[in-house]
Amino acid sequence: MNVRQVAGPDTAFLYGERPEWHFHVSALMIVDPTDSDRFSLEEITAQLIRRIDKVPQFRWKLVEGPLGLRLERPIWVDDPEFDVQRHVGRVGVPSPGDDRALGELVGRLVSFKLDRTRPLWEMWIIEGLADGRVALLAKVHHSIIDGESGTELATLLFDLEPDPEPDQDPPPWVPEPQPSSIERLGLSAGNAMMWPIRAGRVARQLARQGIVMGRHALGSEPPAQPLRAPRTPLNGTLTPERSFASAKVPIDEVKRVKNAFGVKLNDVVLAISSGALRRYLIELDALPEQPLIAQVPVSIRDDDSKDHVGTKVAAMFCSLATDVGDPTERLRAIHLSTTSGKDMRQELSSHHEVNLTDTTPPALIAMASRTWGLAGLDGRTPPIFNLIISNVPGPPFDLYLAGARIEAMFPMGPLLYGSGVNFTAVSSPERLDFGLMACPALVPDPWAIADKVQPALDELSTAAGL
Repeated sequence: MNVRQVAGPDTAFLYGERPEWHFHVSALMIVDPTDSDRFSLEEITAQLIRRIDKVPQFRWKLVEGPLGLRLERPIWVDDPEFDVQRHVGRVGVPSPGDDRALGELVGRLVSFKLDRTRPLWEMWIIEGLADGRVALLAKVHHSIIDGESGTELATLLFDLEPDPEPDQDPPPWVPEPQPSSIERLGLSAGNAMMWPIRAGRVARQLARQGIVMGRHALGSEPPAQPLRAPRTPLNGTLTPERSFASAKVPIDEVKRVKNAFGVKLNDVVLAISSGALRRYLIELDALPEQPLIAQVPVSIRDDDSKDHVGTKVAAMFCSLATDVGDPTERLRAIHLSTTSGKDMRQELSSHHEVNLTDTTPPALIAMASRTWGLAGLDGRTPPIFNLIISNVPGPPFDLYLAGARIEAMFPMGPLLYGSGVNFTAVSSPERLDFGLMACPALVPDPWAIADKVQPALDELSTAAGL
């Protein structure tokens, strides 16, 4: 029997989760159903049922290690009681059904952790938008998805044209039996025998990577480092509550800025985020003299891991140059920071042998997370970073759901380590859609940041002479 043991990084997402640290990722999709005569909750559910076999992890549930001691990484097993309809809900947005009302509802829905007793995903059909449109909110745990695999998942579950050929009936699904206690104890014993070897590899890896980080830190363009971020109103003690806001800008304008300055698209995304945050903090009279530091997730998927279920990302740190007033100089400073960060990340990856979390028992991960929370370290330690900014390439074509075109897709990433806002952007053929996840205890009105995204791009366009 093939035992699907959870990978080390995904185990960290599962056991590091706390009420105030949610490790699900979400996406809000806006669709216009007026031209579709088959758009309904029933049709969406039926489409999921027909295609769920293409996403097998949506049928998996979590089973902890033998004896429930959390000394070994858990496994994924087929949920024998799996039913798509238990994962799809329907809700109406409060009046007046505008963007802010939708954002408030989405914030409440994403504030709750996923049910660990069944597969870790859910979808909500949100009706009652003021313009007759309908929203679909998807929540999926980070242990079974990341940004790049999420894009691939969307192309599997949704259509590439309004009226595609009907799906063939999927083959009958028979859940695999769970591994026996003997099989799982054997797996645990085998892993335990490997611990000394893995620990040695981790020690060797940390030593080599420490030398790399030290050399880059002493270089002419040292990359941004964690624990060097200034304290701002964005940073403090997180609560379980979440709020949401969105923004969208023309992708062609973003590309023109990129080409004019000879930088990467991701640099422009970071500069747009930086400009919006700089304006926000100036309004609060709270712009620090030091630049904000962003954690930027970087995909490490390759041909060998493109079908890997779970997370395949590494963290890069970047200066947002919020202390620089001139938008041209700010973008150039960001480009230098991402370039040095990528150089160090690539060199660190060349020494990568094993994940630290592969050798850490889940019980220790959970204990460390609880200790962090009980000690209130979110608000007491220097910020590890000020926020997370992620840029996910979306499909270069339109997607459809039950005959309705998906007009926008706003992604949402997690908050952790006292970081009260997360910018996540996804590209489409026409737009760059920004989803802003925030903790209302630190950012009372996320729209005060989201509404500054377009002006931040306009500032860059003007600086480029466009």
